Amino acid sequence: MLIFYTCKHFLCGKILKTMGTQRQILLISSILALVVTLITLGSFLAVLFRSDFDFTTRNDDFKVIKFTIWQAFLSALISTFLAIPVARAFSRRNFFLKNMLISFLGAPFILPVIIAVIAFIMIFGQSGLINKLLTALDLPKLSIYGVHGIVVVNSFFNFPLAIRLIFNGWTSIPAERFRLSAQLNLSSWGFFRLVELPMLKTVLPGIFMIVFIICLSSFVVALSLGGGPKSTTIELAIYQSFRFDFDLGRACTLALIQFVICSLTVILSMKFLVPKPFSPTLGTVVQRWDIFNFRSKFIDFTVILITLVFISLPILAIFVTGAAQLPKVSIQVWEASVRSLTMALCSSLAATSIAFSLAYAAVKINSMVRHLYEFVGYISISLSPLLLGTGLFILILPVANPNQLAIPIIVIVNALMAIPFILRILLPPLREVVDDFGKLSQNIGLSEWYFIKLVIFPRLSRPIGFSIGLAAAISIGDFGVVALFSLSDNATLPMTLFSLMGAYRLTDAAAAAVILLLLSFGLFILSDWGGKYFARST
Repeated sequence: MLIFYTCKHFLCGKILKTMGTQRQILLISSILALVVTLITLGSFLAVLFRSDFDFTTRNDDFKVIKFTIWQAFLSALISTFLAIPVARAFSRRNFFLKNMLISFLGAPFILPVIIAVIAFIMIFGQSGLINKLLTALDLPKLSIYGVHGIVVVNSFFNFPLAIRLIFNGWTSIPAERFRLSAQLNLSSWGFFRLVELPMLKTVLPGIFMIVFIICLSSFVVALSLGGGPKSTTIELAIYQSFRFDFDLGRACTLALIQFVICSLTVILSMKFLVPKPFSPTLGTVVQRWDIFNFRSKFIDFTVILITLVFISLPILAIFVTGAAQLPKVSIQVWEASVRSLTMALCSSLAATSIAFSLAYAAVKINSMVRHLYEFVGYISISLSPLLLGTGLFILILPVANPNQLAIPIIVIVNALMAIPFILRILLPPLREVVDDFGKLSQNIGLSEWYFIKLVIFPRLSRPIGFSIGLAAAISIGDFGVVALFSLSDNATLPMTLFSLMGAYRLTDAAAAAVILLLLSFGLFILSDWGGKYFARST
């Protein structure tokens, strides 16, 4: 009642002062904000009260925290610093299909984690390609399990992300800097030290912290490749506390510790961020004079080739192994595919609708209240999805069997976890459209509904389509919340895939992974293409 009373007076009170259809739209946004707040905070409070505020920790918990920070640090360090020469090579070279290859770098971000795990097991596992080759050469086998396996797979996902972000930093260097360096006849090392290194000092801390935060919440990778108690992350420990021990106090404690670590990481990234040293540019085309010798060409194209092999090899391994098994896929896999596809579409549409409503309210309300809508949109990113799923489980338990409502719960949690990303995508272009056309639409008497239909949607169709595709791709490959529930009769495709892995049926698992891969990329590509097509046709 207290939450409802507060939201009513601080959110609805401002909205009721507006007129016409804008009041109706903002009222809908406020209701959605209230629902998101109740679900997120209600889930957390349900777990908190069920634990009787018991925040006792075990001796092993400090080892879990230490290992989580250590593997995240190693993964972020490797991903960030290995990305520097690759981003530099892409920025210095123009070649055929360059833009397509840069776009391909985003593939691991929408690739379901469970697929990458299977691919690396097929390549580096006990019966993988690498170990078969080593056995034939009478050399000792490699092991993918343990901290090194977790770091390698985390680097596979975050290395391309770091390349894209650092590449953006390189393209932000003004063309005048290159011209001046050529006139001063700077060597390659002098140019790197005086021009490129200051840029790296600006962008690297933030990129490192982003990758670090992503690796802190590693779950599926640690669950599949952890190799024992010594390789347990905080997220995996939270899952074990929920699923096996039902120790809610320990789960709450670990979730709060993870939240504190993530918050401190964000603060540190802001503290050590170096101000951008570059002056405004005239927008001329960048021409470089330090890239035409054979040595630099050889180094650049070598690192680009190695990067493409590293990214594409796991995906190719899945296709080569699993494509031939597709005709033999069981009916259970196809049923799980349809189920996962339906859940992903529902989750992505719900997340995009809620995020758009929150963004619209944050842009249209001219008061401090607008910051509450943004805050509500970002609440879920600070909480573990396992914590949200368990909280909903506890809330539903007195009135119904949560396992029978597992699919709606999974859809809700996946939607909540996607809202922060979509809000970050939609908010800047929506604010720009409202600033450019908002007053004009008011002057000509255009209602809010028609303003959204005729002005906002055509100009935001690209980011909306991208958001739907991104949320659907992430949702269809989710395994975190799914692992909490017993879905023997209604298993999702990732759960079915994990079961096949546990039964050591890697070829069948590869076939299911091919289906999951096609669905994930298919949803993203179709949604992104649909947004672009709608933008061109309006």
